[in-house]
Amino acid sequence: MVEILGQSLPLVLLVAGVLLAVAEALAPGAHLIVLGVALVVAGLVGLALGPFIGGSALAIALAATVLLVGGVSLFAYRELDIYGGKGAGQTSDSDSLRGRTGRVTERVTPSDGEVKLTGGFNPYYTARSIDGTIEVGEEVFVIDPGGGNVLTVESMGVVEDEIDRELDLGRVTDDEREPEYDLDG
Repeated sequence: MVEILGQSLPLVLLVAGVLLAVAEALAPGAHLIVLGVALVVAGLVGLALGPFIGGSALAIALAATVLLVGGVSLFAYRELDIYGGKGAGQTSDSDSLRGRTGRVTERVTPSDGEVKLTGGFNPYYTARSIDGTIEVGEEVFVIDPGGGNVLTVESMGVVEDEIDRELDLGRVTDDEREPEYDLDG
């Protein structure tokens, strides 16, 4: 039987596969599960066939098993989309964060803070306000994604654009209107 580090090849493959599966559990989305599954299956096949097949024939059978099971598990991994939504929960780039809403989880100031945006695999972002302080629990709006590392946010109660300001300036209340007179009658 083929040996690596004093252990049989199937046992080494099995242990390596289990370690990769554990690493995937610790760092989800790293695609280590695909190779981990292939190595675990190859290790189990090698342990089952090892007494019947020897030497290089076993090594070739294990290599073929890794390739075949790896391809099948990669296909299944992509089709099942274990991490959700065919990529719907992930952002494609920092610009896609512009305009998203969320809530403040740590008080946001012009120099410090954290927000949780709606959706995404890891929705927590470091955030800064344009001016003033935004308290925990307030809804915020992403003004500038800042490359995705530090978002610039503004409170939903404060978000106002030029059109809103112009409308507010031009608004006339019913009390301020001049009464209408009926001149015909």
